[in-house]
Amino acid sequence: MALWDWTLQAYAQPGVPDACLTLQDAHGQNTSLLLWAVWAEADDPALLARAADIARRWEGLALAPLRDIRRALKPAVTGVDDDARQGLREDVKAAELRAERVLMETLEGLSKGKGGAHALTALGAASRAWGEPAPPDALAALAAALG
Repeated sequence: MALWDWTLQAYAQPGVPDACLTLQDAHGQNTSLLLWAVWAEADDPALLARAADIARRWEGLALAPLRDIRRALKPAVTGVDDDARQGLREDVKAAELRAERVLMETLEGLSKGKGGAHALTALGAASRAWGEPAPPDALAALAAALG
């Protein structure tokens, strides 16, 4: 199954969105990288370093700016039509989702089959490749939610 399709199925599972949001917002992780690592069963340090480098550059260029704009547009703005603001926010949200898909398709292209790592092992390896590792309990929560 393609990574994007797998990710959409994973996000539909109870606990996955919350675990991803915690890892992203509370621990500075890139959830696209984490989910790719689980999908690819990746624990090869060289592959993860290359993937983290790509994800870091794409995060700075596209994902973080779009996320910041989407979040900034959440509250009402005095003098701005609320329906227009919400419509723009939905447009930005769609662009953010597209940017995530571009990253995941790029990461999928790095995969040369499955690496064989269990979900928690892959999450830990990807988290370390990203930078400051997330706490083990936060990674375990995502692994458990993914099944």
